[in-house]
Amino acid sequence: MNLGSIRRFSVPLLLTALAFWALALSAAARSDGQSGASHDTRFEALAKVPEKARTKPNPFEGDPQSAAAGRKLYGQHCAECHGAMGEGGTKAPSLRLDEVHNATPGALFWILSNGVVRRGMPVWSKLPEPERWQIVSFLKSLPPAAGGNLSKTPDHKGSTP
Repeated sequence: MNLGSIRRFSVPLLLTALAFWALALSAAARSDGQSGASHDTRFEALAKVPEKARTKPNPFEGDPQSAAAGRKLYGQHCAECHGAMGEGGTKAPSLRLDEVHNATPGALFWILSNGVVRRGMPVWSKLPEPERWQIVSFLKSLPPAAGGNLSKTPDHKGSTP
């Protein structure tokens, strides 16, 4: 086989491979029901919380002292990325959006404990369990954002719940 026949054979093969790749990308973009629009993945970790963790109750629920303690802990560990009152920042999304506000305490605890490392959120399992529940209490005490809609917040590449 000479160089000319290799070129004649490989160029159409390369073009065919590129066409299949483009079709696959197009189909994947449409499979999320958004007709080719980019899929927002900032809160996909909430959907992946195991059911056993999701249903775990907060032992401090309804305790205003727990929410106050959680606010201090949040300020030490979370505010740098998520903003002083969970409003979001340049590194991480708002924690006052519907996706977080409507999440169960157990789901928030699981995210806090396991992090979302691929999005930049560290694992906080070294914090004692009561302190993680206090942070959850604080998050649940935050009022939802006006509109609470995910589309009204810029896409952050950093951490997420």
